[in-house]
Amino acid sequence: MNPQAQAMKPQIELDRGRHAAPQLYELLRAQIVSLELLPGAPLSRVQLSGEFNVSQTPVREALLKLTEERLVDVFPQAATRVSLIDIRFAQETHFLRRAIELEIVRELALADAAGLVIELKSLLQQQELLRDKPDLDGFTEADQAFHRCMYRAVGREALWTLVRSRSGHIDRLRRLHLPASGKLDRIVNDHRRIIAAIESGNAADAQDSLRNHLSGTLEYAEQIRLEHPQYFTGP
Repeated sequence: MNPQAQAMKPQIELDRGRHAAPQLYELLRAQIVSLELLPGAPLSRVQLSGEFNVSQTPVREALLKLTEERLVDVFPQAATRVSLIDIRFAQETHFLRRAIELEIVRELALADAAGLVIELKSLLQQQELLRDKPDLDGFTEADQAFHRCMYRAVGREALWTLVRSRSGHIDRLRRLHLPASGKLDRIVNDHRRIIAAIESGNAADAQDSLRNHLSGTLEYAEQIRLEHPQYFTGP
């Protein structure tokens, strides 16, 4: 986003009854992951302070947390920028998430998950509506809610927090891939198969469906890099 566009943005009002830094972190993270703030975009503490009407201290804290998640790069005495997408880091996160979620869907398929199935089907309906609009940001949020729901159902929401803290690079890769023809349909169909396998108690099918689902973006990682080389780093 260029400086002129930034200057034209309306000031964002924070909830003054809550600490500013966590709110800034969530807002900036959402802008980065949705590609509203593109990889490589400069970030100015002074400008962000003005945009959010806060001091530089909470801005600094929010940027520090984003740096820990490798979504922001700070170059001392130089600049602060949104990090470029690192495919290797995305692959590492994919490995971690797949290992966790394969066990989660197995556990759900072997349990009495009737209540969860109802909730997952409701989230799937939301995704279908958002797909048909289309609303890519809303669709992404519903997709995240679908997976988080499964973590919560087995009492492993802390692991969702861990995965999310590492997911910024693969989430941005997925966001670049989302407009591809048939991508939204594939996600919806994958989720439908996961639900069916859990509902029928078929752990093997649940794991196969989940494994296929999570591989959907990384299969095209090099193609996405070729289409958007300016957003990527590393070999």
